[in-house]
Amino acid sequence: MAAGGSPKLNLPNILTLSRIGLLPFFIFFLSDPTPLNSFVAASIFGVAAITDWLDGMIARRTGQVTKLGKLLDPVADKLLVSAALILLVDIGRAEAWIVIVLIGRKFAITGLRAIASSEGIVVPAEALGKYKMIAQITAILLLILNYRIGPLDFFLLGTIALWASMILAIWGGAQYFSNYWRQLGLGRGR
Repeated sequence: MAAGGSPKLNLPNILTLSRIGLLPFFIFFLSDPTPLNSFVAASIFGVAAITDWLDGMIARRTGQVTKLGKLLDPVADKLLVSAALILLVDIGRAEAWIVIVLIGRKFAITGLRAIASSEGIVVPAEALGKYKMIAQITAILLLILNYRIGPLDFFLLGTIALWASMILAIWGGAQYFSNYWRQLGLGRGR
């Protein structure tokens, strides 16, 4: 904590806050998805995704992990990805039911982690989560761009990546719950 009890704003936290600050601009451009606006929205989303990777890397390597960062980082991620997915449904580039599954999984895992934490159980992140995030970011970028360059159809590739991210999300979510139940059973002497 900085003087006066206020949270310290270090570089990782500033990057996280910038990701949240980019959100209104992203929404503005994707709300009117002309080819130029789609390119700008994809660029903003790409920069935000890079800040997500960068803030975590900097925080861990420099020992700047803070309570504020632990709070803001997952909130910024969920806001950005959820906004992108919802807007993609709104502009007809993603199926609503897939987006509901992906966002629902985010809420379920957040709830599970909160319950586990209250019981003193740490549910570690699964490796599948990284692959899911890569597939999800790729899908979102391709679907935002929605270009067709010769035989290369960004919409089709984005849809395939979105399906892959949904499958990985369900699979990873099942692993989280299985891990939690296993730890809960061990924690109670069963």
